[in-house]
Amino acid sequence: MKVAVACGGTGGHVFPGLATACELLGRGHEVTLWLTGRDTEQAALKDWDGPVVQIPARGFPSGVSFKSLQTAWKLAKAVGQCRSKMRQNLPDVLLAMGSYASVGPCGAARLLGVPIVLHEANVVPGRAVRLFARGAAAVAAGFEETRFHLHKANLAVVGIPLRAELTEAARSLPPREATVHSPLRLLVVGGSMGAHRLNEVVAETLARLKKKNIEFSVAHLTGREDETAVRAAYQAAGVQAEVIAFTKYMAPLYHAADLAICRAGASTCAELAFFGVPALFVPYPSAAMDHQTANARALEKRGTADVVDESALTPEWLESYLAQTARHPERLTRLREAAHKEGVQDGTAALATLVEQCARKP
Repeated sequence: MKVAVACGGTGGHVFPGLATACELLGRGHEVTLWLTGRDTEQAALKDWDGPVVQIPARGFPSGVSFKSLQTAWKLAKAVGQCRSKMRQNLPDVLLAMGSYASVGPCGAARLLGVPIVLHEANVVPGRAVRLFARGAAAVAAGFEETRFHLHKANLAVVGIPLRAELTEAARSLPPREATVHSPLRLLVVGGSMGAHRLNEVVAETLARLKKKNIEFSVAHLTGREDETAVRAAYQAAGVQAEVIAFTKYMAPLYHAADLAICRAGASTCAELAFFGVPALFVPYPSAAMDHQTANARALEKRGTADVVDESALTPEWLESYLAQTARHPERLTRLREAAHKEGVQDGTAALATLVEQCARKP
């Protein structure tokens, strides 16, 4: 079976797409990745030695203007270019991971009669998924709550595919003790997307708590811009902290954490659930269609996480929250149990099976 996987764009699309591609490859299928060639895709491809088709990609037009008309024309042109490339090695099925970079391949597949399987990782479907859901062979969702936003009979909740390096690393780690550590271990993940406010508030808050003899052990991923300032703030306050800009090796950090303070991207939600890590989500307020808030609120309702809007995230608020958490650590144990049971599941195998089921039969 020939499978095309369109997973270009951000890491939140590339990594799940690549995980599913590797699963399909392991099942004996011929898999080709369709990517945009952006720098953000290159880190994910270090272990991929299969074929890659590079495609043009543009974001969706917004409103009616000369620029939006130009963008619409470029999208149409991208569909035509993808159609020409796809005809050269016609796949039996296309798996599209839902970013703007999937528009060209999806449009081409529709013109050529190739079955399309869409994957939507977030609770709120993006525009690419909404555009092609009608007529798709299947729509796969990461969250059950997506059913409220996309009423399709062919929608299947499969979870979110996780990076193989993460799941394999998890298997090599010793079993995680059920109780929390003393002092509590915080994992703070700022990252690169609008993380300055999160980094700043957490560092100031932990310095305040240190003065009140409320201590935490901290692993803080700051992103490159804030690394030096955050490290200096912790050192000045005497806070025990490991500060790093970025790491690919998240498994040991997830395994050790009693609580994560982070954004609410879909892959982050799935990774936290896989390791059973309770979270305080601070959704990125500028995310498209405010999808991170929807992700976070869905998990809050399941009892696996707490949520605070960035506008409400102040040192005073976070100080109160963390002080309460330190006084009542048993609540983290309950959140951990819920995260294992109710969190977003690893969807790699289920999505690969769905792709197999939807492929054109010889």
